[in-house]
Amino acid sequence: MPGRAVRNAFHRLSLAESTTVADVLRRETSGGLLLLVATVVAMAWANSPVADSYDQLRTTVVAVPGLLGLDLEHWAGEGLLAVFFLVAGLELKREFVVGDLSDRREAVLPVVAAVCGMVVPAVVYIAVNVGDGGRPAGWAVPVATDIAFALAVLAIVGQRLPTALRAFLLSLAVVDDLLAIVVVAIFFTASINFPSLLIAIGLLAAFAGLQYLRVARWWLYVPLGLAVWFFVHDAGVHATVAGVAIGLVTRVRRDHDEHESPAERLEHRLRPLSASFCIPVFALLTAGVALSGESVTGMVTSPVALGVAAGLVVGKAVGITGGAWVAVRLTRAELSPQLAWSDVAGIGLLAGIGFTVSLLLAELSFADEPQLVETAKTAVLAASVLAALLATVVLRRRQAVHVALWEIEHADVDDDGVPDIHQAGPREVEQHGGGDDDASRPPSG
Repeated sequence: MPGRAVRNAFHRLSLAESTTVADVLRRETSGGLLLLVATVVAMAWANSPVADSYDQLRTTVVAVPGLLGLDLEHWAGEGLLAVFFLVAGLELKREFVVGDLSDRREAVLPVVAAVCGMVVPAVVYIAVNVGDGGRPAGWAVPVATDIAFALAVLAIVGQRLPTALRAFLLSLAVVDDLLAIVVVAIFFTASINFPSLLIAIGLLAAFAGLQYLRVARWWLYVPLGLAVWFFVHDAGVHATVAGVAIGLVTRVRRDHDEHESPAERLEHRLRPLSASFCIPVFALLTAGVALSGESVTGMVTSPVALGVAAGLVVGKAVGITGGAWVAVRLTRAELSPQLAWSDVAGIGLLAGIGFTVSLLLAELSFADEPQLVETAKTAVLAASVLAALLATVVLRRRQAVHVALWEIEHADVDDDGVPDIHQAGPREVEQHGGGDDDASRPPSG
């Protein structure tokens, strides 16, 4: 009896999607390395004899006359991160409208994994903090993944990881970013200035209308986008929401006479700015945690610190791996034969690097308790390092398998610039295990 044809989860990507993912990974990886440098500088500065100058820098107020004044730390958190979330919104829309995830069956995997990868850490945190001395309000801190940091670590420990796994990390992190901003908008908006919110919605509709009319005048979009950001902030909603909203209303489908869509053009311009400037500066201004004997002791005694660490290291790995397993079962797919669930667990551990947005959520969760902000930030930093080390151990166990798959994916014997596997016939694809029509085979590893 012939084997039943099944879909493979984590199967080989299309050539166009592989090229896009490779480009995004290169840009985000370089940004992640800058983020790492900025974090080290911030930590060293905050624990140096001139630590007062670091605090003075963060609290320096920069005002736009007649409109608003924020200190540099808040400008970074609400201004620079808005650019980061704008890029995330553009990437999310591209993935789900014209990318491989436009197929609902393909979208189920990263979406379910991302949702479970946020819910489980929150549950873990709450479980640790339900007793005396705990602060359940900090449940949001461990729910987010830092894509730049995670990809920087991946570039070091998994440079030849199969493209499907790298794309999975990228996709679930983008969905994670969107869900994180939903958490910010819903749970960290104390009061709403409805007139300003209505103005922001109207301006956003005007932005979308200009896109629909194919208006291509940057000098219209820039002030319009800044106005949306201002009125979202003035409405009492965290201003990073404006970035995601603008990304989601930007047109992503190309017209017949276009080489790039507006979303692609904007993403290509903003991603280097986000990765090389916005995120490192944000880290420089927020990651400087003053370490002391009390703060180090608090890492093993404070329910907040333990909840954050357990949520990021354990909750993320369990949530993402479990969510991926559920998604594969729901779609009646099977894990690609060359991969193992330990590979997915390694990606789940990498997603436990919850740096940028986790630091933001720590400040929002404990806005009235500065000491807990520092405790939560310290836990985020320590847990991110631990998650990276554990991911390295797990992924390195099957490095030989990963390298072999990577070499198959990138082999170009005829030297025409197109990997041979994308030109292979059905029999060759089946031999390489790259297609969706592979016969059912038990997962290896």
